[in-house]
Amino acid sequence: MPRRRSPSPSSSTAPRNRTPQPVRVRQRTFGDFVKAFLAFVALAVLLVGVPAALAMTAGWPFPESFEPMEWLKQDISVSTFLGILTFVVWLAWAQFTACVLVEMKAALSGVGVPGRVPGAGPSQLLARQLVAALLLVGATAASFTPSLAQLGQTYDDNQRPTVAAAQQTPGLFAQQQEQAASTAAAVAEQASHTEATPAAAKKQGDTKFYRIQPPEGRHHDSLWEIAERHLGDGRRYKEIFELNKDRVQPDGSRLSEASLIRPGWIMEMPGDARGGDLVEMPDDAPKVSPEVQQQISDYARTGDGDQAQGGDQAQGGDQAQGSGGGAAHVDLPRQRPAPGTDHADLRRPAPDQVATPAEDSSSFGLPEALLTAPLLAAGLLGALGHRRRQALWQSAFAGIGGRRGMEPPTPTGDALDVQDALLVGADPEGVRLLDRSLRGLAASLAAESRPLPTVYAAWMSNGDLHLQLAQPSGKPPSPWQLGQDQTFWMLARADAESYEDVDTAAPYPGLVSLGTMDDSRLLLNLESVPGIVSLSGREEDRAAVFASVAAELATNGWSDRMTITLVGFGEDLTALAPSRLRHLDGIEALIETMEAETRQRRGALGAAGHDSVLTGRTGPAQHTRWAPHLVLLAAEPSPEDAMTLAELAADAGRLGIGYLVGTGSGDLPGAAWEMEITGEGRLLAPLLGLELDAQLLPAAQRRAVVELFTDTDPERSPDGPGTTPPFLVDISEQGRPAVYARLVGPYEIIGLETPDGERSALLHEALALLLLHREGVHPRVLSSALWPRGVTDDVRQALLDRLRDWLGTDPDGTPRLRTDDAGRLTLAKSVVSDLDVLRSLYHEATQGKGVDSRAVRGRLLTDALVLVRGPLLADRLEGRYRWLTHEIVDAQLPLLVADTGLALAEFHMEKDRAEKAIEALNAALRTAPADERLWNELLRATHALDDPQRLTALASDLVTRSGARGLPPRTEALLDELLPTWRDAVAAAG
Repeated sequence: MPRRRSPSPSSSTAPRNRTPQPVRVRQRTFGDFVKAFLAFVALAVLLVGVPAALAMTAGWPFPESFEPMEWLKQDISVSTFLGILTFVVWLAWAQFTACVLVEMKAALSGVGVPGRVPGAGPSQLLARQLVAALLLVGATAASFTPSLAQLGQTYDDNQRPTVAAAQQTPGLFAQQQEQAASTAAAVAEQASHTEATPAAAKKQGDTKFYRIQPPEGRHHDSLWEIAERHLGDGRRYKEIFELNKDRVQPDGSRLSEASLIRPGWIMEMPGDARGGDLVEMPDDAPKVSPEVQQQISDYARTGDGDQAQGGDQAQGGDQAQGSGGGAAHVDLPRQRPAPGTDHADLRRPAPDQVATPAEDSSSFGLPEALLTAPLLAAGLLGALGHRRRQALWQSAFAGIGGRRGMEPPTPTGDALDVQDALLVGADPEGVRLLDRSLRGLAASLAAESRPLPTVYAAWMSNGDLHLQLAQPSGKPPSPWQLGQDQTFWMLARADAESYEDVDTAAPYPGLVSLGTMDDSRLLLNLESVPGIVSLSGREEDRAAVFASVAAELATNGWSDRMTITLVGFGEDLTALAPSRLRHLDGIEALIETMEAETRQRRGALGAAGHDSVLTGRTGPAQHTRWAPHLVLLAAEPSPEDAMTLAELAADAGRLGIGYLVGTGSGDLPGAAWEMEITGEGRLLAPLLGLELDAQLLPAAQRRAVVELFTDTDPERSPDGPGTTPPFLVDISEQGRPAVYARLVGPYEIIGLETPDGERSALLHEALALLLLHREGVHPRVLSSALWPRGVTDDVRQALLDRLRDWLGTDPDGTPRLRTDDAGRLTLAKSVVSDLDVLRSLYHEATQGKGVDSRAVRGRLLTDALVLVRGPLLADRLEGRYRWLTHEIVDAQLPLLVADTGLALAEFHMEKDRAEKAIEALNAALRTAPADERLWNELLRATHALDDPQRLTALASDLVTRSGARGLPPRTEALLDELLPTWRDAVAAAG
């Protein structure tokens, strides 16, 4: 069936290309000077001549006395009428003068669109044109704001909400510029102030110093621990580093790396540093030796000149940025301290921005693209864990190939590196806060009967969340605050943490990370873009951007339902989320699909009486309608197809449909916003004021991510996944371990001395992580698990040294904590956990010696069940072991215990020992209470006792446990078979 073709671009129905054009500063001509002179004359006549003429002819407009009652009694004469007319003329002059002042201030300050003078449409337009003509030849013409680029437009055009041109988007794209002359004057003023304040006049008592201490045992001092002791937060080590970088130390060397400090060095500390071992000169001079006094005094003098020079350079950078020929730049959300915090908190990096010095320079062989994408990594990691749990339950309950209790495959090669990168880079806490913040905002607005504002983008900066609105939407609901202007809504991290889960639809599911700029992460709302977003660049670079966008949209945690259509790429990516992602082969099928969906959505919105999907999401149908549909078209469409897509996208923002289209040429007809990805990984959009470090998913990492997901399918391999545990223990008397850790239940370690001090809990947690991963743990995975907010490499190395010392060595001198050829940390076979023993006993009973010997099988299964003392790490400390949320051991352990209980019950039922079978099943149910297989076998074993009352009591207990959900179908059918009258009996008993 031939599809409808769009009209030619010349047709009157074709959409105009709404790509904004930059302000072009042309050379001044003689005509410009003539216009400026005439504008000056007109302004002089209107501002000076008119009031002068009125004053000379009609006099001052206000009466000499204020007697309203006497005025009402007077007759209306010609002089009275002339007096009223004169007053009106004076009022018109005052309004025009106000317009000139407003326009002059906006033009000279270079900040945004001028304010609107009430009731002065034509008057303010005239004032704007005269001021523009006058200043067009002035010294500040190069720094005019986009408001002067609107000459020739009507005043109403400038005031209406702007959705078509990204140049007019408030906050995100029409950015504020500082006037070059004002910036230079400010820099000069600051420089003169600096010169007028000699370094010798600086009070040394305001500065505190710290002397690096010699090593204590094997523990070396570090900037992290210094910041933790004296500033209250180890992440503030960067402040100490910046204060002391490249300054000459007493031994003649300089501080160049935050991780390389030496005993005896002097560190200048921030003003809010506290602690007994700080030296505050000269107050503490008597407390230190003369030699140290002299070292500190000499060191203090080294910082003044360097810091002043650095300050000048910083100001020079600001000047260069502010006077860059009038080119717009992104004005990132300004950070505001949350209530109860000081300004020092704003200098602390966000969780997704924390990095160690070693991490800055090396990724330890892990994919850098995923290490720097915390939201994408968290989504992929959560989806992967969910998929692996599904596979475990599917294998256990469906009995695929008789393989119950399957072990998930252990990744290797690139897949293992990608899995480690996901564990290191993921920020699940950031995803949780983002999701709760957005849903909490939607719930608050719904409670106030206010619609959701249109959000073009979100910035995550230093832990705070900034929403950039398409247009001002009033005061945000508490605890949200207005940001740097009316188009920014800001939520501090401390306020976001107070949000709880709410039952409301995700308001902005189309948000997706594009990259970072100045430590701020940008999420663009593809769903709200007023038209097509085009992406140009080399094909492989575009593919990395498209893969990142698709993967995050498919797995993110701040969306509910959505449809993501991939065209021309990404068929393999559908494995990440088959319910969200779909693939189309070509643009023909895409246009046919989107034409039908666009018509359907328009009709549905009209029938529901909604202006847009945003109003629909806060209504009664919030959970069933208005899910976004995002189209990612990697291949460049033909001009005709591009125009057809532009027609469909003209109303897409209202309908909840977004389009991201790739182009090799960089010129896509009908594109509203244009972006470019460079070979260096920079995402550029000059007309939008964006220049980001792009978030990418390169081809190699994309294949490895897909492999992680596809390997979870229990039916993927003809041979099926392996059932052998990754680590088997010698369960004979000769295999007694040197170190035995009990993890199933309360945490207990046998064979090691309990570490002294506050580091004991940290060492126990590190050992637990290593015991649960006998295949090895990457050092960065270990450190990110223990310190989710970041840590320096020297602190991580100090922990590993302590852990090695604590675990000790085997009798042959080999350390029990080792490093394999790939650099991963592994434990010696002499270090064993009860979970290792439990797996080994079950494996030996069902696939080893127990297969041929019934007595051996019964003993092994009984020994295995005795090891189960409760859930994994039952007494773990609050706030620790958060990395367990990424693990599937919480699903593996109940299944393993249930399999053991079922096998032991079957062993006893073979000899008609129903009571023994019931005892084994009840023991397994204490750890796996939700396993339906255990309840069904318990019903069968109880039925074997031939005691209807006991069976009825068990059925009643099951009904009570199931609650409003009711009994599972299989259990209900089994009861119908074993006790046909169970419903009446349960009802009578209840």
